[in-house]
Amino acid sequence: MPPIRPFAFLLLTLNACAQTPEHTMNTNADHSMLCDPDSGLCTIPGAPANEATDAATAVRPAQGITIQYFTDPICSSCWGIEPQLRRLKAEYGPAVHVEYHMGGLLPGWDGFNGGGITKPSDVASHWDEASHHYRMPIIGDVWLEDPLASSYPPSIAFKAAELQDPARALAFLRRLREMVFLEKRNIARWDVIAEAAAQTGLDTARLKQDVEGAGKALFQADLALARAAGVRGFPTMIVTNNEGERQVLYGSRPYAQMVATIQQLSPTTTGAALPSTAGELFSLYPTWCAQEAAVMLGVEQAAAVGGLDALVASGLVERSDTRNGAIWRKR
Repeated sequence: MPPIRPFAFLLLTLNACAQTPEHTMNTNADHSMLCDPDSGLCTIPGAPANEATDAATAVRPAQGITIQYFTDPICSSCWGIEPQLRRLKAEYGPAVHVEYHMGGLLPGWDGFNGGGITKPSDVASHWDEASHHYRMPIIGDVWLEDPLASSYPPSIAFKAAELQDPARALAFLRRLREMVFLEKRNIARWDVIAEAAAQTGLDTARLKQDVEGAGKALFQADLALARAAGVRGFPTMIVTNNEGERQVLYGSRPYAQMVATIQQLSPTTTGAALPSTAGELFSLYPTWCAQEAAVMLGVEQAAAVGGLDALVASGLVERSDTRNGAIWRKR
């Protein structure tokens, strides 16, 4: 198995190549990566097809489904599937166990040259394009104002946070993504990482210790698992039932396809009732984007915005706008 090329993954993600099937990518010769609109995943030219192997084993729950989710804190396509992932967790709850594995998109910029991208500032416009495609707020200004040197520090910090509290680690990862995608914050810097940790209830002193210790080893284990599993792009989800049967979802997939995969591997698994109003959403998570609310409630985005803004008018929620969309936060 050839090694994963993290720089290639960075270009794929920032160029919004992990698309839904109806989207058509530009594959001009000056791009060094190939994007398949049918699979929703970008791959390295000449590399073997994305293939999950038996190396991707999981500790599965007593009943239900395990999803090994390969991602990265700066993966814009992964931010783009947050609406589907949130609904999946809400609808199938304890029957679906999601394991987060960091992919290491950007070790550093030295010597990078792919598809015309040679420096961080080249990335900014690609994030804006990804925002419009996924209908999720993403602004690329961080690459102009305070660019990340690497995605390794926030990835290691997430693995360190899992040692403290897996639930708070997920809230921490969410906060890091809000910072980088909406707030132009450099989440590779320790002061920004520590701020996100404090805001999500983590012990920052312990986090610092684990970042410099066990977190690094856990991150390296994630990279090794991705290589052994044949993961060639992000997002990738390896979905496994208790009998060891598996399917792999490559790239951004519609919610209906995610559900079909669950039901095929576990026919007796049924969905729970979902929130029916915008107000109910905030009992699940403290922040929502319009597309997340729309997918969860099963409505058009305009209707979701109306419901969220009604909560703003009532004083229960505050709205923060960017040029590419807004986020609503529980007061």
